[in-house]
Amino acid sequence: MASTLMQEPSPGPDAVADGAELVTIIEAGRRGGHDVGLRRSTTLAWTLALTDWKLRFYGSALGGVWTLARPFAFFGVVYVVFTDIIGLDENIKNYGVYILFGMVLFQFFAEIAGNSVQSLVTRENLLRKMYFPPLVIPMAVGITALLNLGMTLVAVFIFVLANGIYPQWAWLELPVIILLLTVFALGVGMLLSSLYVRYRDIQPIWEVTAQLLFYASPVLYVATFVPESYQRIYLCNPLAALLTQLRHALVDPTAPSITRAMGADLRPLIPLAIILGTFALGYWVFRRESPRIAENL
Repeated sequence: MASTLMQEPSPGPDAVADGAELVTIIEAGRRGGHDVGLRRSTTLAWTLALTDWKLRFYGSALGGVWTLARPFAFFGVVYVVFTDIIGLDENIKNYGVYILFGMVLFQFFAEIAGNSVQSLVTRENLLRKMYFPPLVIPMAVGITALLNLGMTLVAVFIFVLANGIYPQWAWLELPVIILLLTVFALGVGMLLSSLYVRYRDIQPIWEVTAQLLFYASPVLYVATFVPESYQRIYLCNPLAALLTQLRHALVDPTAPSITRAMGADLRPLIPLAIILGTFALGYWVFRRESPRIAENL
């Protein structure tokens, strides 16, 4: 049941003189007042995300350039080490483009999941002092990450074109890959943020998990480096599956797609099922914990 907003009539001059306050009464729905409409939640999330995004660069001389600094600085170091020293570029076509895409997309995933962990605690003032649907907060984290990703991808595609890779129809798969990555990250973010309110160990656990995921996913290498006997199990990792498909669609059309790598049966649906299952689990746990979030803060 959607929440209903009711306001008392405006007080007259005598009431104001007596120090009476205008009170806004919110009649909560049966789920603690969190059954707000999708449009309202999206509007709130967009407003919150845009405000955070602007404040992030407030007073900065370079502004949004700092959004590009981290992935490109890391890319520069990795590219020199893995090409000039180790020589991986000899075995992987367009290796520089691939690892740049991999690092940018993994950072996008980690930004949503990692920033969501403490987001409810950080926004404690909104949740405790007024009616504010908690789900809007991780949604805003996701929107902010998408804004950062959009800026970064502009620079990435300039680098891609400079390396002689030109647009083709397969590039249309990129929005689908980003959508699935966003759904997966939001699922993880909702799960972790709702649990962090009660269990503060979630933050260090996530930091360790994120490091493991980085090296367990084909960010600095390609999935074909994994022994063939383990590849199908390895590609059940949604990050590995998405990056493998990205390599095929945007970087090297001759590289195996996820369907070819896992087989033409239903096995390629396993990482998709994990993505959707993670989102469903995160949403369910978040909604279950929502009525108690303000009490536990």
